[in-house]
Amino acid sequence: MAISNLLTFTNSLLLAILAILALLCSNSFPNLFKPQSNQTNIVIYVHDYFTGEDASAIAVGGRKGLESNVLEFGTLIVVDDPVTEGPRIESREIGRAQGMYINSQSDGKGLYMVFSVIFTGGEFRGSSLEIQGSDLFTLKEREFGVVSGTGFFRFVKGFGIMQTENMDLVHLRAVIKLNITVKHY
Repeated sequence: MAISNLLTFTNSLLLAILAILALLCSNSFPNLFKPQSNQTNIVIYVHDYFTGEDASAIAVGGRKGLESNVLEFGTLIVVDDPVTEGPRIESREIGRAQGMYINSQSDGKGLYMVFSVIFTGGEFRGSSLEIQGSDLFTLKEREFGVVSGTGFFRFVKGFGIMQTENMDLVHLRAVIKLNITVKHY
């Protein structure tokens, strides 16, 4: 019986020592147990054009079918927009914004968007960011979520601020500035 009690005591002592060592190691070497995230800030410009030879957005449905307008509630738009480093279309193209948005506000002044920014050039070539959220485009600044990513942006989470840099309502051509902040590993 004494040997059994001694073994139980020894095992308990050994477990306590291991627990203390693990605690000390986790405080001394935080990166082993809690990897530190990196923060990246990116400013890019999306060129969303409904008209012209370089049109990159199209209505695919709505109240009036294919004749629906992005400014009307219920209109679904599919996009393959150029993404550039600067606000001018002549700026270096570094990717594409591919996805869709729908006019989801009954008064026509708000969109719900879900699209990928696929980097085809520049520092993040081969990576992507997944954007999701509302776009109340009548506001000067709108916030959206960055919900996922690939490549350089694996395990990303973040947000962005969207601003309309230039808007031609007559021809339905817009340049949108995205200021994105993400944390990733």
